[in-house]
Amino acid sequence: MADMHTMTPRVWYTGFFQAGFKCFFFSAAVWAVLAMLLWIPLVSGHISLPLAMDAVSWHAHAFLFGYLYAVLAGFLLTAMPNWTGRPALHGLPLAGLFALWLCGRLGFLLSQYISLWQLAALELSMPLALLAFCLHEVIKARNWRNLVVAGLIALLLLADAMYLANLFADEYAAQGVGQRLGIAAMLLMVGLIGGRIIPAFTRNWLTKRGAGKLPTAPMQGYDKLSLLVLLLSLILWVADGSQSLVAVGLLLSSVLHLGRLSRWCGLQTLAEPLLFVLHVSYCFLPLGLAAMGVSLLLPDLIDAVAAQHLAMSGVMGMITLAVMSRATLGHSGGALVASKGTVALYLSMFASVTLRFVAGYFPEHALRFYEISAVFWLAAFFGFLLVYGGRLLKSSGSS
Repeated sequence: MADMHTMTPRVWYTGFFQAGFKCFFFSAAVWAVLAMLLWIPLVSGHISLPLAMDAVSWHAHAFLFGYLYAVLAGFLLTAMPNWTGRPALHGLPLAGLFALWLCGRLGFLLSQYISLWQLAALELSMPLALLAFCLHEVIKARNWRNLVVAGLIALLLLADAMYLANLFADEYAAQGVGQRLGIAAMLLMVGLIGGRIIPAFTRNWLTKRGAGKLPTAPMQGYDKLSLLVLLLSLILWVADGSQSLVAVGLLLSSVLHLGRLSRWCGLQTLAEPLLFVLHVSYCFLPLGLAAMGVSLLLPDLIDAVAAQHLAMSGVMGMITLAVMSRATLGHSGGALVASKGTVALYLSMFASVTLRFVAGYFPEHALRFYEISAVFWLAAFFGFLLVYGGRLLKSSGSS
């Protein structure tokens, strides 16, 4: 019995830092829960935190950068070995990268006690290290096709630096250029990476079932056009140019990406929620773009903040949960089949996103909508930890 007790910490440590998806997916879900549990009493005035910024700017950064960095690291550290054929990061180097991410989160939570320069050093060290690792792997393997992924990490890093610059200038960072650039980088990542994996996973699943119609192969002319228009429209949006021109670009991009989604045979995957949810998640990309475009032309119809939340929580929240659950199953030896618990957490996230958007139409009851939306958000990530936490913490060499 004594041996079992002495082995438990070692097994937990080995399991947690055995692969990037284990430590980062688990911690992303924990952070999504903790940040939301802090946000609701913070915004309602029931608690205060030692923040060197306004509460909304902390909240926006916590999810757009803090949460996204963790999911991105977990995904890339798992996918990169498949893309490059090189060994995966694990053990102490992985623990070091994780420690940098954790320092960034603590730095923001305790930012009142440190200088903004110290905060910048704590915050930017993790994405810099992740970028350096990805560049190293791509160059070593001469896997030039994935240089664009490193470019998107660099774009997100630049957005984070600009967000910090907004804070340095004592500006409202939650609506600054850093925030817009961060959203743009996230949407481009979904457009690029989602556009690769969703049709590929769908084709594999349908082929095994002998389906007659299969998704169009990714990255053909139409895909490249839709991504180019997305890039140009987001450049205009980040630059905050002519509202009518930006709106036209966003709406055109929305139409193109709806067309792109229609080429992936999503309705044929209804029988498997683990796959169907990827199509639903990607649908939030054109929906978010459309909402952002309409909010510029008809601000009385769609609130700009609600439109941005549809893009952030809808696109980012849905697709990250979908990818984390699928990757966790696939890399821990589980069958790629959604359990009832998995379906429940998907539905909880969908409800959270919908309620947060609808809140803009009922300003007198907005706070209540925010609270209920937050409850569903918490249910989604608590659900993820309940369903997948054991797989993420367990060493693959342990019984």
